[in-house]
Amino acid sequence: MTEPGAPPLWRNRDFVTLWSGQVVSALGARISATAMPLLVLATTGSAADAGLVAAAGTLPFLVAQLPAGPLVDRWDRRRILRASEALAGLALLSVPIAQWLDALTVAQLVVVAFVQGMCAVFFGLAETAALPVIVPAAQLPTALAQNEARGRGAALAGGPIGGLLFGLDRTLPFLVDAISYAAASVALLSLRKELRSGPVAPAEPLWRATAAGLRWIWRHPLIRAAILLIAASNLVFQALVLVLVVLAQRRGATAGEIGTMLGVYSGGGLLGALAATRLHRHLSPKMVIIGVNWIWTALLPLFLLTTNALQIGAIGAATAFVGPLWNVVIVSYSALLVPNELLGRVTSAAMTVSWGVMPIGSLGAGLLLAGAGPTGTILTLTGVMLATAVAATISPAVRRAPPLPRG
Repeated sequence: MTEPGAPPLWRNRDFVTLWSGQVVSALGARISATAMPLLVLATTGSAADAGLVAAAGTLPFLVAQLPAGPLVDRWDRRRILRASEALAGLALLSVPIAQWLDALTVAQLVVVAFVQGMCAVFFGLAETAALPVIVPAAQLPTALAQNEARGRGAALAGGPIGGLLFGLDRTLPFLVDAISYAAASVALLSLRKELRSGPVAPAEPLWRATAAGLRWIWRHPLIRAAILLIAASNLVFQALVLVLVVLAQRRGATAGEIGTMLGVYSGGGLLGALAATRLHRHLSPKMVIIGVNWIWTALLPLFLLTTNALQIGAIGAATAFVGPLWNVVIVSYSALLVPNELLGRVTSAAMTVSWGVMPIGSLGAGLLLAGAGPTGTILTLTGVMLATAVAATISPAVRRAPPLPRG
């Protein structure tokens, strides 16, 4: 039930403003994310180069999360949200400009991906810290599920659109993404609420502020265990996307077919996000955390049974379906347990570990593809996922996970 005096979620003006602006931005980001590896492969033909660009896009999650967290707790979060969108849009706009001038290089794509990733770090931390201020606690799991649906829906549409636009003209996906970032930045001007729950913490040395987030995580076994499990699965699935693109391309799939494959893949995530609001009420957190990892372990080897792009997408959709339920459980725990004045620091520390492995996944995928091919790479990823599922099953903190509030 809704907290007394709180409006229904979709009558919460600030939540709707933030959510709708990000629908546009997330769609643009998925369009360019689909086109980026295709552009690198079309330009250089190197899976290693594609892995390098993908790694650059996720490197900020490793190198910038810890210092970004205290800054998000200290700075104006509304300004962070708007500035992140605007800067990412400018970075993406440089890609079509360089293509028109016939001056595009892999080095530029590495820089663009890094800037876009850096903006995503600051935006994600600011949004995570602002959401518990905008949304009452009892509505938080529903709000997080709606955010999952937003991202998954953007991925569903963004894959096919990105592939189609790339097939028409290599500049179009990046131009569309730049426009989407600009539109989202303008939409964020409508946010009215102060996006922090209390007074700004006094300035302190950055190392001390980041240590506060790490200490909080270390003292809470469930959050600590969940972060390590997320890190392992992020490593696997960051690598898997590049593996599937290369696998489909080597089997003769066109850019449009690869985009459709990624759209089908993401469609499973959208269905999972829509179902997560209801399912989290009927499944215990322990069941979700353990069960999702075993489902992923069982599904990964199925990619070896087909080389058809649509069938690959369908198997990916099954893996993506269960992901939002896992995300809602973990993010709900973090948002409800962590004091809001520490939320930026704790979230940044958590994401440094859980998302910081993603550059390793991208680089590792490129190297494994070059050395062992798609089959060997998928088998390696399956082994990592199996170890993760076993770790989740035997973790005492996971087995004793408390229930989430019902809303």
